[in-house]
Amino acid sequence: MLLSPAFYKRDTVTVAQELLGCLLVHREGAKTTSGWIVEDEAYLRGDPAAHSFRGETKRNSVLFGPTGRAYIYRIYGLHTCVNIVTGTEGDGEAVLIRALEPAQGIELMQERRGTQDLVSLCNGPGKLASALGITMDLNGASLHSSSLQVWSPDSLPDHRPEGTSGEIVQTTRVGITKAADLPLRFYLNDSRFVSRRR
Repeated sequence: MLLSPAFYKRDTVTVAQELLGCLLVHREGAKTTSGWIVEDEAYLRGDPAAHSFRGETKRNSVLFGPTGRAYIYRIYGLHTCVNIVTGTEGDGEAVLIRALEPAQGIELMQERRGTQDLVSLCNGPGKLASALGITMDLNGASLHSSSLQVWSPDSLPDHRPEGTSGEIVQTTRVGITKAADLPLRFYLNDSRFVSRRR
């Protein structure tokens, strides 16, 4: 079942935790690729590591718009990162999707990434965007009415993510120098698809 717009209009840390186990889906015509979210990070209002920290610009304007939209950006001109705008409109908060457990369209994802290894297929922000074919064209897209969506954990009855404990680890974020001590990264403890542990 598609997550409702109201799901994202809540405390960003809560949303980040409850996104774990949900299914990130990208549909391109007859092609569907997806993966279970197993790791993400929260970026909050007033957070020195957040793109919104210095206020609204043309580049980050999506962050300050309606919640439940995709905020897509590139780092080093190479890697595409997928974020979801959350919290209260205007606050500039978001959740970065860090890792997925591949679910649908695995062969297509392997072809795009040039690897057969399931574990490394989507265990990083740039990797998962590449595998799912997510590009800058989806920046600002509504997750309720576009080709990029998030579904509830029970959306694929015949395919469930590995591990059933549901235990969430809360720890520090990866690859940042500001506010690096804040415990705003979350991952499923029993998932082997996480990008980094602790």
